Amino acid sequence: MKNLLLTIATVISSISVNAQTYQIKTKFDNAIPVLNVGTFHMGYTPDANKMDFDEHNKENIRQIHEIAKQIAEFKPTIILVEKNASQNKSMNTAFQEYIKNPKMKFEKPDEVELLAYEVGRLSNTKKIYGINYQEDYFYMLGDLLKKQDDSISYNEYIKLYRDNELKNNISGDNVKIKDILLYYNQPEVLDANIAFNADLLTTVTYRKYAIGAEQAAKYYHRNLAMFSNMNNIPVTKDDRIFILMGTTHTAFFKDFLRRSPKFKEVNTFDYIK
Repeated sequence: MKNLLLTIATVISSISVNAQTYQIKTKFDNAIPVLNVGTFHMGYTPDANKMDFDEHNKENIRQIHEIAKQIAEFKPTIILVEKNASQNKSMNTAFQEYIKNPKMKFEKPDEVELLAYEVGRLSNTKKIYGINYQEDYFYMLGDLLKKQDDSISYNEYIKLYRDNELKNNISGDNVKIKDILLYYNQPEVLDANIAFNADLLTTVTYRKYAIGAEQAAKYYHRNLAMFSNMNNIPVTKDDRIFILMGTTHTAFFKDFLRRSPKFKEVNTFDYIK
């Protein structure tokens, strides 16, 4: 009987220990709210993967400004975009001119002039910063390397990625810009963009040498450097940050923001809906 009671007591004690809950704090009390939105490039881009888009079309601009109204409800005090810091002065000069004259024309507008400026105007944002870090990497390696150890995985994933876009009618003529942004900001699509642009290169090897991983590491480094640039932006406890970048950068930043004690990401779909 004593052995039985001892066994029961040991089991109960074990269950009690295993059921212990932990309180782990991951954010500062004054963590800065961040709205992190991914977009396609609305103007010129050197990217191989680009969307056919008329940045001067009045209907396109109207749709973008409707999206800007929704995002402006976040009331950002700071806007960060995928531009080099060397462009900050000229970018903010143009932004101030746009605030005075929202009907001004841009010769070659992209998502900054079309969307970020309008969000800033509606939100009374004071400053826009570029946080881009330029670093080239050979992302077409999987397409161009003739002799590789695994020529199947890379091509099959590219097909899977393209099939998802076709199935969801993202490149159709009548698709709404808001629907494109809603699709691109889905968690599964964000993860797919990291795989498409970086992780998939780990399947590209030559005689077991990880030549693709070398290129993927450069892209990881670029995004880490961009997040470092964000961390160097002067902020106060009252600031609210809106980030607008290409979708793959947005995907990386979601991971960085989740782990950062300094920032707390808000739900994108509370503002694009």
